Amino acid sequence: MYYDIKEAKHINDYKIEITFADGKKGIADLKDFVNKGGLFEKFSDFNYFLKFYVDKELFVLSWPEGLDIAPESVYESVKL
Repeated sequence: MYYDIKEAKHINDYKIEITFADGKKGIADLKDFVNKGGLFEKFSDFNYFLKFYVDKELFVLSWPEGLDIAPESVYESVKL
């Protein structure tokens, strides 16, 4: 699927450079997720935020303890 995340690299602050399966590449600023509450409150601990990885089975941006962000949400937030 073209929303599948292939690579993710920390840039600065809450910004991550994302590469998608369809070739789209850009910067996603995920700072707004800190204020969404629920599980995303964990992002207020910046060291936790930096533990992101790309789940190689689901192709989503993930964090420890099962936290992830739907790839279509990341796709729409990416600035080229």
